[in-house]
This record gives sequence, C-alpha cells and structure tokens, in this order.
Amino acid sequence: MRDAGRAPTAVLLAAARAWAADDPDPVTRVQLEALTGAAEAGDVDAGAELGDAMSGLLEFGTAGLRGRLGAGPNRMNRAVVIRAAAGLTAYLRTLEREPFVVVGFDARTNSDVFARDTCAVVTGMGGRAVVLPHPLPTPVLAFAIRHLGADAGVMVTASHNPPEDNGYKVYVGDGSQIVPPVDGLIAAEIARVASVAAVPLPDDGWETLDDSVLDAYLADVVTVVSPSTPRDVTVVHTSLHGVGSETVRRAFVDAGYAAPIPVAAQAEPDPMFPTVSFPNPEEPGAMDAAIELAEQTSPDVVIANDPDADRCAVAVPAPGGWRMLRGDEVGALLGSHVLSRGAAGGVVADSPECVFANSIVSSRLLAAMCRAVGVRHEETLTGFKWIGRVAGLRYGYEEALGYCVDPARVRDKDGVSAALLVAELVATLRAEGRSLTDRLDDLAREHGVHATDALAIRVEDLSSIGRVMARLRAHPPTRVAGVDVVRTDDLARGDGGLPPTEGLRYYLADDSRIIVRPSGTEPKLKVYLEVVQPVAGGDVRAARQLASTRLTGIRSDLEVATAP
Repeated sequence: MRDAGRAPTAVLLAAARAWAADDPDPVTRVQLEALTGAAEAGDVDAGAELGDAMSGLLEFGTAGLRGRLGAGPNRMNRAVVIRAAAGLTAYLRTLEREPFVVVGFDARTNSDVFARDTCAVVTGMGGRAVVLPHPLPTPVLAFAIRHLGADAGVMVTASHNPPEDNGYKVYVGDGSQIVPPVDGLIAAEIARVASVAAVPLPDDGWETLDDSVLDAYLADVVTVVSPSTPRDVTVVHTSLHGVGSETVRRAFVDAGYAAPIPVAAQAEPDPMFPTVSFPNPEEPGAMDAAIELAEQTSPDVVIANDPDADRCAVAVPAPGGWRMLRGDEVGALLGSHVLSRGAAGGVVADSPECVFANSIVSSRLLAAMCRAVGVRHEETLTGFKWIGRVAGLRYGYEEALGYCVDPARVRDKDGVSAALLVAELVATLRAEGRSLTDRLDDLAREHGVHATDALAIRVEDLSSIGRVMARLRAHPPTRVAGVDVVRTDDLARGDGGLPPTEGLRYYLADDSRIIVRPSGTEPKLKVYLEVVQPVAGGDVRAARQLASTRLTGIRSDLEVATAP
C-alpha cells in the first residue's frame, strides 16, 4: 500500500539506519534497510512497521525477553540477543567471579543461533560458557544449572507462543528464574551496551556438552515415581511439534512404563507448528490430533506437552468423548497424590521443609487439602519465578498447566516429570478400578467443588489493557452476578501481603473469587474465576451443576466489565 500520507520522521529513519549498520546479521540488516527505504518512499504499512520495530529495545524483565522475530530493537534478533547476553555477563561479573553460564535451546527459528551468540558473548567477556548438545526441553536446562554448578542459565525458547516468536529465559545459579531486583540490574547493564560492534564475539572457546547432562536429568526424573507402584497404563502423548517427544519416551521407558503412543504428525520438532493454529495445549483445537488418536487406540489417558515441554496437559475419557482437564484439576490431582504418600514421599505436617504452593490465580483447593492434613501452604504471585523460590517447596503448581513435582532438582515447572507422575497416579487408580475423574469426585466431597474458569481478552493495542484496569479502579464493581463484592484487593498496592503486581482481586459474599490482570507474556488481559460449592449429601454432580451456573453468571458480568 502506497500513500502520500505522513512520512516517517528524519529521527526515526536515522535511528533505523544506525541500527541496521550495527546489526551483525545480514538477513535482518537487509530487512531493516528495505523497510526503511519503503517507509521513506511513502509506504504507510512499512512506516507503521518501522515505527513499531524501532519503538524501543525489547523490554527485559522477569520473563527475560520474548517477542516477534524480525529486524529492529523491538524484535527478537541477533543484535538484541547479543546485547542481552552482554548485559547478563556484565551483571554476573559484578558478583566478582568468572561467570559460568549454561545455555539451552529449543527447535524454534534461530534458537540455535541465539544460543551460539550467547556462548560467544560470555566467552568473549572472560566467562565460561557451555551449551546443551541439541534442542532439549526447558526443564533439562533448569536441571543443568544446579547439576553443573553454573552461575546462571539461559534457555532460548518462546515456550507456547506463536511460531513467529522467540524468547530468552534467564535463570540464576540456584536454578530458579530471575525476579526483581536482578532483572532490573541486568536490564541496566543491557542499556549500557551502546553498540553490538563493541561486544567481543569469538568464533570458539565454549564447550558443547554431550548427552551426559540429559542422562543425569533422566536418572533423576524417574525417581519421582515409586518403584513399587503399578506400571500398567497406556498413554497417548503429543509434543505439539516441540522438543519433548524423545525425552518423555525415554523417561517413561527408564521408569518402567510402556513408551507412550505418539501423535506421529506432531512428534518431530517443527518451528512452524503446521498442524495447530496455536502451539499451546490450552488453546482450542491444539489437542484435536491427540484426541483423535485416543479415540482410535483407547488409552487410559492423553498427555500433551507444550513446545519446550515445561507444561503438561491431561485429557481423560468422558461421556461422549474425551475431556481435557483444567490446569487446576491436574494441580489438585498431583497435589493429592504427593500428599497421599505421607512421610514416605517427604511430606511432613507443618514442616518448614515441606511446603505446598500455588499462584494467586490458581484454585484454592490445594490450600484446603493442605489445611486438612496440617501441611504448610503458601500462595505466590503468578509465575514459577515466584513458586520456585518458596522456601522448603515440596510441590507447586500454577493453573496454566505448570507443575513442579521435583523441586530438589528442578526449581521450575517440568512437563516431563509431571507426565510421569500423572502416569503413576492413573496406573495406581486403574489397579483399584478407578480413574482420575473418580479421584476428583473424592476431592469435591472432601473439600467442596472448586470450579474455575478464565477469560483471555487478546488485544492489538496494549494501551487498551491499561484503560480497562483504570476503569475498574475508577468504578469498582459492587455486585457481580447478583452477589455483593465484600472485599477488593488492589494487587498493585500490595494488598493481601504479596509483592506489588498489576492486578485486581475481588471476593464475593458467597466466597467466589475474581482476579483481573494483564498477561506477563502475551498481549492479553486475563480474568480468573473461582466458585466453591459445598457437596450436599454426597451428590457431586448436582454440586458441579450449581457451580457451573454460578460461574456462567460471573463470567457474563466480567465479559462486560473488562471489554476494551
């Protein structure tokens, strides 16, 4: 589209040409030069794209970096990654020791390139860098940090984002993701990198590891299941074109289970994710191929990992077909399974060394289960960067399909170890003639139906999220679905005792809970709903129907209240 409309400013054009001249990648350099030329010639679309690409350096925060691949400072590319690696290494050098960094990468576009650049920067700045031998799951990198005694770890992945994205996740030496103030300190060092040309980039000097780290990870992963539990279980598995297939297969076989039945079309890594519109098992349609295979093979359970295999999704047989369990349901099931092991599984009542945790947007069922048996429970801010830091953590989860079942070895969500624990639970219940659905009914009878739902409002204009949050603060709801709001927490003020974070939390008179917050990784406003419905006379089905009706009413009101 060409138009005689407003031309890009001279300052923007000069900044774009300067960035292109400093770009070490000939591909993105040529892209930016062509975009600049088209914008200067009056191409309105090119001008808008150039303005966005040059709108500022891709923000480095507690999630590290994540964004669209392309040219310019507001995109994921070699120039941005080299700056990030230089900033990280400079920060590590302030700790007054030679930095030791282990780097992992998945199979997304340019993940291997960004991993190599990171190793080159660390080496060129006087540190020691080692890189995993080939594309591997994120939890293998998280494990490798502590296993090797590294000062930090970098995982090049965009997790479950669309194929046009990539990302850069940073861990510190205890194997947990960075949190404030470390993210800010690294960001400040990144800002001091005036030019990529000034960053040394040697051609060698780092070490490419062999599979011994993967072997060590697998040797530890299999210990999450007991050697004495049943092994008779059939699993259909998909990695959604990610890097989890072979690692999951080896983990199952090494633990004594039959290898999962793979969804062949999705078993090999493919950065284009050709069979799914969005490579996130939570998204509609992502599990269709796995469910279709399950209908043909009649397994006991379907398990899916996201592309970097740090998340785990579960589907179970249900009347009329297969049903994907909500993340909160899997979180409760795995939590109950760990609790049921008692002292044999390291669960000690009221011990500071045995703490169960979940994020504030996850269900309150885990807390109720812990109260019933006297086990300590903590609620954290959203994200495993917080859950993984809970002192004495024994088990932690978040509703977005993330489960930490082996925190002594991996202080992050791990879709491989979670898949094994799901298999153990299914096999154990199967031997009793029961199912995961039966166990969920047990939990409902004991603690009430904790029904959850979520809205995700995807936006093109990020400023619209701020406008919705401002509107809710200026005009807070007093009733939702006909029920009084009895408490409002502004999480940005630290209400509720947690560190300040953008979000609002409402409690209704009937103990329903609503949380509204921006997504930390995607252009979305997210709304989390929970109702607690007592089970009268043991009738779980009736209680679930009542809970569903209550959720529907709350959801309807919140769709209106949060409309951009």
